[in-house]
Amino acid sequence: MRTLTALYRRFSHLIHEIAKFGTVGGIAYVVQLATTNLLWALGVSALAGQAAGVVVATFVAFLGNRFWTFRHRARTGLGREYALFFLMNGIGLAIQLACVGVAVYGLGLDDPLSRNISGNLIGVGLGTLFRFWSYRTWVFPPSPAEAPPPAAGRPS
Repeated sequence: MRTLTALYRRFSHLIHEIAKFGTVGGIAYVVQLATTNLLWALGVSALAGQAAGVVVATFVAFLGNRFWTFRHRARTGLGREYALFFLMNGIGLAIQLACVGVAVYGLGLDDPLSRNISGNLIGVGLGTLFRFWSYRTWVFPPSPAEAPPPAAGRPS
C-alpha cells in the first residue's frame, strides 16, 4: 500500500492533468458532434459541416485546456498558444489520417470495422498521446516554479 501511495504522490500532478485533459477532450468531442449534426440538419454540406464542427470543438478544447487543464503553467501569449494549439491539433489529425491510410491503402483493409479501428481507435489514441505531450511541452510549457531542478553535478 505504501508503494501505491508513494507512486500516487509522485505522479498525482500528472494524473490530474490527464484526467482534466480527458474531460476537456470529451466535452470538445460532444461539441463537435452537436455542431456538425446541427449544421447538417440545417442543410450545410457534409464537408463544411464537419470542418466547422472540428473548428468549434478545437476552440472549446483550447479554452478548456488553457484555463483549466494547464492553468498552472506559464503564460506565453494568447496568440502564440492559440497558433501552436491549432498546429499541434493539425499534426494529431495527420497522425490519425496516416493510421487510416496505412490500413486502407497499405494493408488493403477497407471495411467499416478496419477504418474505425485504424482511425478512431489507433489513430485517435496516438493523436491524443501526441497532443497531450505537445501541449505540455510547447503550447503550455512549465512555469519556472514547476521546472525540475538541475541534476546533481551538472551546471545549470
